[in-house]
Amino acid sequence: MSDSIVPVVIVGAGPTGLTAATLLARYGIEVLVLERWDGVFPQPRAVHLDGEVRRILARLGIGSGFDAITRPALGLRLLDRDQRVLGQIDRDPAGGRNGYPEANLFDQPELEALLRANLEKHRSATVRGNVEVTGITEETDCVRVDYTDRVNGSASMVRTRYLLGCDGANSLIRTAIGAHMRDMRFEQRWLVVDIATTAELGQWEGVHQVCDPQRAATYMRIGKTRHRWEFRLRPGETAADYPDIAHLHPLIRPWTADTPARELELVRVAEYTFRAQAADHWRHGRVFILGDAAHLTPPFIGQGMCAGLRDAANLTWKLAAVLAGGLPADLLDTYEEERKPHARSMIRLAKLIGVIMTDGGELGNRLRSVLAPHLHRIPGLTAQITSGETPPLRRSSLVTAPRLRRGLAGKLVPSARLADGRGVDDAIAGRYTIITTSTPTSAQREHIEQLGGVLLTAEPGDELHRWLRQGRTTAALVRPDGTVQRTGNKLTQLCTDIVRLH
Repeated sequence: MSDSIVPVVIVGAGPTGLTAATLLARYGIEVLVLERWDGVFPQPRAVHLDGEVRRILARLGIGSGFDAITRPALGLRLLDRDQRVLGQIDRDPAGGRNGYPEANLFDQPELEALLRANLEKHRSATVRGNVEVTGITEETDCVRVDYTDRVNGSASMVRTRYLLGCDGANSLIRTAIGAHMRDMRFEQRWLVVDIATTAELGQWEGVHQVCDPQRAATYMRIGKTRHRWEFRLRPGETAADYPDIAHLHPLIRPWTADTPARELELVRVAEYTFRAQAADHWRHGRVFILGDAAHLTPPFIGQGMCAGLRDAANLTWKLAAVLAGGLPADLLDTYEEERKPHARSMIRLAKLIGVIMTDGGELGNRLRSVLAPHLHRIPGLTAQITSGETPPLRRSSLVTAPRLRRGLAGKLVPSARLADGRGVDDAIAGRYTIITTSTPTSAQREHIEQLGGVLLTAEPGDELHRWLRQGRTTAALVRPDGTVQRTGNKLTQLCTDIVRLH
């Protein structure tokens, strides 16, 4: 039993929980992470993240480590049931506006190992494994968290200023705050197969999508020796029907060709139900839910884990500011106000892509054969998939956008290179930043620095200067998470919104 009060307790040490813990620790916030498993969960689950989320990994300090375990995907290839190419959407593996490849494939246990090792470098963060959270109680100025040691059965508790529920689709924390998942009308059962092999399969290094309502399928190479297949299950089928390579061979044969079965190691075969859901509320008092606890998305655009890491990046700097006294606690409501519409927008896009690729019966097949070669010409669709820019955040107390003209507010600042060689994200480094085409006075520069902010001057001809001009402004106030809070032409006015985080 303990009566200590920890500033932040996080339930769940998956990618979302570890990301939130690391971002808070970088602000010097003491964090306790409670996890039911002892160490990294060994089974692969998520396999993709985009360029925006790759920027979050760089902020965590594991960018180069992640690059060593990831494979940039070349895009999306649509195939018919006979493996004939219907259409293809290419992605630049060298990276775009985010400075990194826009489709990164990886093995989740390797990513979690990187996140855990990196978190251990921060003395203000502690991960306690092999514990089961059994209940939470909101008290006057804190939250009581009760948990049990799964090894010896002993009961303990901790009090915290704020509790983050990053405990997955079956979230105890979501239930505890009375939140309910709202169905967005999508449900499909799929077989997920992970195989390891040193054999070269000779396949195109992008995502293969078989568009066949009778047996829709997805294939991608996620590592040097790791491969992922997903097959839509037919009525009456279960994962038990595919216990080994011999039973799976008819499904994977189009990709494995003449590779002997003895060279294919079955890492995992599991049944998943792909759903589209979002919780009706993401906060109750001092308790928040993030990641799969707050939303579930079909995997067709690879945004499941990405959404959780975006949740963490959005909420943690605000929590740090509240704990430091720089923000009033009611502005924490902007977490749900901003993230919920964004998550729902990405879920709707995933649903659309899923329906386009897998539904419609024989009529759907005939339509796909005609339309798929021209997908890249559909206004906005290819751009949404390949540009690396997700929708801007909605208006909130921390996103000030004109009602009639969106401009740059709510968008992520591009990952531009500065004249001194630094990247924009390195310069921002989790602080409020003003980017301007004007030459600031020494008094303005000193005032911004006293507030703990950063001032960057956009020079004519560089990427930031073009970005501001395209947004029809001369200056932008950028939040610590890289999102534009508001734009304007007077530095003095923008300075008033800078929040001290330390």
